[in-house]
Amino acid sequence: MILIGVVLLVIGFVTGISILWTIGLILAVIGVVLWILGAVGHAVGGRRHYW
Repeated sequence: MILIGVVLLVIGFVTGISILWTIGLILAVIGVVLWILGAVGHAVGGRRHYW
């Protein structure tokens, strides 16, 4: 999810399409939050690890 968010950020920035930039930012933030929750041991979606 983080990778998709970063790719959308780059595409949105290069092409000037602001909706892609916004969606990419949201996906990257959600991915980082889920990654941190999984890293500290909280179950995310019923799983101990989030990849």
